[in-house]
Amino acid sequence: MGPSLENLLVVGVASSALFDLAESDAVFSSEGEQAYREYQEAHLDEPFAAGVAFPFIRRLLQLNSLGPLVEVIVLSRNSPDTGLRIMRSAAHHGLAISRAIFTQGRAPHEFMPALNMSLFLSANENDVRKATAAGLPAGQVLKSSFQDDDDPALRIAFDFDGVLADDASERIYQSGGLDQFQQHEATNVVTPLDPGPLRDFLAGVNRIQRVAEDRVRVSVVTARSAPAHERAINSLKAWGLTVNDAFFLGGLKKAPILDVLKPHIFFDDQRGHLIQTVPCVHIPFGVTNE
Repeated sequence: MGPSLENLLVVGVASSALFDLAESDAVFSSEGEQAYREYQEAHLDEPFAAGVAFPFIRRLLQLNSLGPLVEVIVLSRNSPDTGLRIMRSAAHHGLAISRAIFTQGRAPHEFMPALNMSLFLSANENDVRKATAAGLPAGQVLKSSFQDDDDPALRIAFDFDGVLADDASERIYQSGGLDQFQQHEATNVVTPLDPGPLRDFLAGVNRIQRVAEDRVRVSVVTARSAPAHERAINSLKAWGLTVNDAFFLGGLKKAPILDVLKPHIFFDDQRGHLIQTVPCVHIPFGVTNE
C-alpha cells in the first residue's frame, strides 16, 4: 500500500509565503521572466531568507518528531527549474519538505483537494482570492516585522467570524449594527454556526494536540463580547473542537493582545485587525471582503 496523506494535517505553502522573495520579485517585475530564470540559476546555491510563514511552518514540521502528523507541500507558480532554488533553500533551513508542485505561472489552488489540504498560504493576493472563491481554505500572508525565537512550541491564533465560523452573524452586524447582532446571537445561542474556511484546519490542529498538547497552543481573538460569546463557545463544542484561550474583546483593538500572545500565525478576515508585529494572514472570505 502506497503512502497516503489521509490522516495528516496537510498545508500548502507558496514560496512567497515561506521565503523572502523581494529581490527575485524585483527582477521578475523589472526585467521579465527570462531574466528571472537566469537570476535564479545564477543564485541557485544561495538560500532564500526566511519569510513570514517560516516560523509557523518550521514548528509544524518539527511536530513530526512525535510521529507522522504533518505534511507541508510547496505549491508554487514557479516553473520546475526556477523552483530548484526553493527546494534547496528548504533543505538549507532544515525544513523536511519533500513534495512540491510547480505550475509555471498558473494559479495552483485547484490541486488542493487532490492533496487533502486544509490550508494554503501565499503572498499572492490574486491566487488566494481565487482559492477562496472556489470554496478552498486559503490566506494571504502580509508583511511582518516579527522576530522569531527559540521556543519550539507553536502558537496559533484565529479570529472567529469569517474564519472559523461562516459570516452569517457578521452579516447581521454589518446590516443591523451591534444591538441587532447581540439580540440575534442571544436568540440563537444554542444553534451552532456553520463552519467557516478554517474550521477543518483547526480540527487538524486539535488532532495534533491530542498527541502533542504541550507543543501547540491555540487562541481565539474576536471582537465578540457577552452575550454573543456564548454562541461562539457553543459552536466550537458542537463541532467537537477546542481552543486553549479565548479573548472576547468587544470591539477593542486586537493589537495589544496579539503583542502579548506573540502567535506564530494569526488569521483574520478583516485587514484592519492585522498588524505587522506578528505574522498575520488575511482570509478574504465573507461579507467584509465583498
